[in-house]
Amino acid sequence: MIDKNARVLLIYTGGTIGMVENLETGALEAFNFSHLKSNVPEMRRLHFNVDAYLFDPPFDSSEVGPRKWQDIARVVEENYDGYDGFVILHGTDTMAYTASVMSLMFENLTKPIIFTGSQLPIGKLRTDGKENLITALEIAADKDKDGRPVVPELCIYMQNLLMRGNRTTKVNSENFSAFNSPNYPYLAEAGVGIRYHDKFILQPDYSKPVVINSRLDNNVAVLKLFPGIQEHVVKSLLSVPGLRGVVLETYGLGNAPTDRWFIDALQEAIDKGIVIVNVTQCLYGSVEMHRYETGQHLEKLGVVSGHDITTEAALAKLMILQGNGRSPDQVRELMTVSLRGELTER
Repeated sequence: MIDKNARVLLIYTGGTIGMVENLETGALEAFNFSHLKSNVPEMRRLHFNVDAYLFDPPFDSSEVGPRKWQDIARVVEENYDGYDGFVILHGTDTMAYTASVMSLMFENLTKPIIFTGSQLPIGKLRTDGKENLITALEIAADKDKDGRPVVPELCIYMQNLLMRGNRTTKVNSENFSAFNSPNYPYLAEAGVGIRYHDKFILQPDYSKPVVINSRLDNNVAVLKLFPGIQEHVVKSLLSVPGLRGVVLETYGLGNAPTDRWFIDALQEAIDKGIVIVNVTQCLYGSVEMHRYETGQHLEKLGVVSGHDITTEAALAKLMILQGNGRSPDQVRELMTVSLRGELTER
């Protein structure tokens, strides 16, 4: 049920969806998004209010980082009380990172924040941008019979699928189906109508306010294992000055080499207070370090199981927890707990 009095704030950060082709050079350039409704005339048929906030200049998603995440969160925070929902247009390349970080910034979120974008510019004839934009706006304005948002979560909507933001990863650089949620069901599927899967949608405590905390500490790194990885590569990464957290991408169920130099390097890092979180390189499935001896070695060292969390969400969670002054022991404990539905607890 879409309330005709609903107000949605459309936030344009940049990305392919806001590009047009320069007819002389063939290059993609940002167009004046203040003329959005003339470029997407279908928006005139929406029966609710849509206002726009434009980042000027817009930024490519490959340039995103802590400062820009904080800027986006600040726009939502400053307008939170004035709108029923938010749609954020963002480049697809790092959308899963941004969605993961921002989902952890907002505690007890009571309104929808929907990220979307496109693989083709909105000015292209075959663009996927128009459908993504229109449906994202409708989801942001949709309410249940009690007048509450149907999806009070931070999500990504792309190509007919609504996914929890901190569960998504980009899986395709060319197809319109660019994102997937490997280890958590879709929150909604759009066809002739929008079919919501209510039992998978997080519900806030409406008696309590939303808490927004955008402090971040990005002294983190990703160490992806591969057969033949050299000792000096591992040790040089783990000895980066100021490093506080590492996402260790392991094989299968969380397995890793048992070479003495490797075990010693991890132990030395953990003894220095660096939190090491084990995530699987597999797109689907979960870390279960107790299953094999190679994983048990990591567990005994104090490597933390990331369960089925994505690399994007694991990085985001480390940044948020460290930014809030948590001790290494507290970070280790909270990395195994679901804060915003980002992992499945065992």
